Amino acid sequence: MIDNTTARRDEPKVLLRTENLTKSFMTDSGQLTVLKDVNLAIAARERIAVVGESGSGKTTLMHILGTLDRPTSGHCYFESTDLFSLKTDQLDHFRNQQLGFVFQFHQLLPEFTALENVMMPALIAGHNRRQAAEMAQTLLSQTGLQQRLTHKPGQLSGGEQQRVAIARALVLKPRILIADEPTGNLDSNTSDGIYSLLDRVYLEYDLTMIMVTHNDELAARMDRTLRICDGCVTG
Repeated sequence: MIDNTTARRDEPKVLLRTENLTKSFMTDSGQLTVLKDVNLAIAARERIAVVGESGSGKTTLMHILGTLDRPTSGHCYFESTDLFSLKTDQLDHFRNQQLGFVFQFHQLLPEFTALENVMMPALIAGHNRRQAAEMAQTLLSQTGLQQRLTHKPGQLSGGEQQRVAIARALVLKPRILIADEPTGNLDSNTSDGIYSLLDRVYLEYDLTMIMVTHNDELAARMDRTLRICDGCVTG
């Protein structure tokens, strides 16, 4: 299994790569191939923007890279580990320890406070409540929400909800942050604040970041842009 204690300075140049990755779905009119023989190599600490028209397969690619879905064929490697050859419990452990997710809609649990939402991954990973609370408080303070710890999602603004979601994604110190349109539901001013926060946590947490975006300015700030068109990925 993959160990988070490995010194990050020793990470290989290529952290995540795909080999002939294909994803197809059956529809009423037949088979639809969304991704075709995708070959990617993403370096440790690289910031990647993923762009393309609506329905082009951006979210499908992110779900496969995040091990939330499986390809129809092909491989996805984290370092030298073929992820989809792992047993289900091993893959779940990898996902929980190595990946953080931020989605367009915050996916916070409405009945829990901001603090409890951020604590949740740490509790699932086996940390006791005191440890989990300390980790969550630190992150919420870093994201500017130290005065919102006991607020539930419905009591927070859209930008605050996304800040909680970012804190939750980082609580186990993942090596890869996967963000699928993290500001797609926010106004431009709030979006700018979220972009600035993501820039900061990218540096502070030594992340590799993969982000779907329709924002050309944000894509230009990333290290590289991948474009999806007709199932093919270039960039």
